[in-house]
Amino acid sequence: MLTGGLYALQFDLLNDLEPIIQIGSEPLLIVARKSLPADDLKGLIAYLKANPDKASVGIAGVGATGHLTGISFQKETGTKFQFVPYRGNGPAMQDLLAEQIDFMIEPSSNFKSLVGAGSVKPYAITGKARLPSSPDIPTADEAGLPGFFASLWYGLWVPKDTPRDIIAKLNATLVQVLADPMVKKRFDELGIQITPLAQQSPEALRAFQKAEAERWWPIIRASNLKGE
Repeated sequence: MLTGGLYALQFDLLNDLEPIIQIGSEPLLIVARKSLPADDLKGLIAYLKANPDKASVGIAGVGATGHLTGISFQKETGTKFQFVPYRGNGPAMQDLLAEQIDFMIEPSSNFKSLVGAGSVKPYAITGKARLPSSPDIPTADEAGLPGFFASLWYGLWVPKDTPRDIIAKLNATLVQVLADPMVKKRFDELGIQITPLAQQSPEALRAFQKAEAERWWPIIRASNLKGE
């Protein structure tokens, strides 16, 4: 969905595709270098406010999910910090471990081994529910930043004007697949939260897609970001 705000596409992302189903989402995780003098999310926010423009956050490229979420985080918390772009999460995580940067806000699965080893400080996930794989990490809601949500999310679309009966059959098949216990188990292992059944309709995906565009595209434009 960020693509529509970052690039000049040859099609209308909102109107030229027919939604089938939102498959699931992966929340981001707010983590910091181990020596950062803040033990929870409220402490991190206080630290950032006390040290404006001194802290650094690693991002996996300009305009990436973590970058936009970081901009949103600044607006929500009234903080200022420096963005350090990398060519992917791997190099950024290496610098986080080496304490060359202060924190990151990136997909939660990236940090699973680091959190397990106690190599970084996890503060909160940006989802609406805790991850089964990391039940001790609170949501941003629980940690003191209510309503702060961001995620990578996955959906299925087909070309515009695909017959309604085909859309219905595809949706029904995917609903059945997502209900399979083995699929759910695998998604849990990957840190992906399956979309609740009540939100697995094409109409729900269309509404969510529109809401995400209305949230993120203005941030992209206001920040004058361009896709790399």
